[in-house]
Amino acid sequence: MSQQVLDKETWPAEAEAAINDIRKHVKSAQVSPKLKSTNQNIYINLTTLENSQYCVEMSASGFRVVGRKYDDTSLSTIENMNYETPYALLNSISQKYRESFGGELMNKLLDLAKKSEG
Repeated sequence: MSQQVLDKETWPAEAEAAINDIRKHVKSAQVSPKLKSTNQNIYINLTTLENSQYCVEMSASGFRVVGRKYDDTSLSTIENMNYETPYALLNSISQKYRESFGGELMNKLLDLAKKSEG
């Protein structure tokens, strides 16, 4: 599969959109200030609700863990699993993400049920 090429201005916008989608379910997430983005990927530093730190590569192939601390790509040579979405990645690395996301979903469903009753 060929890598989708985005320009260097597009990747940060894509990364920020992904970060905004997961912000409520992680302790912190931001584009790495140290690792350079290219026209093929960008790196996101992520801390889960369990306080585990990761460096995640976002590319046309999806999201994958490339390090177990901020700005670390030491695992990038290993054939790590690519996840299509940041949700799928977090679902595999963070139990508290699943609880947080599930709780939010349940609250939204309860709100919908209340609105349909009234």
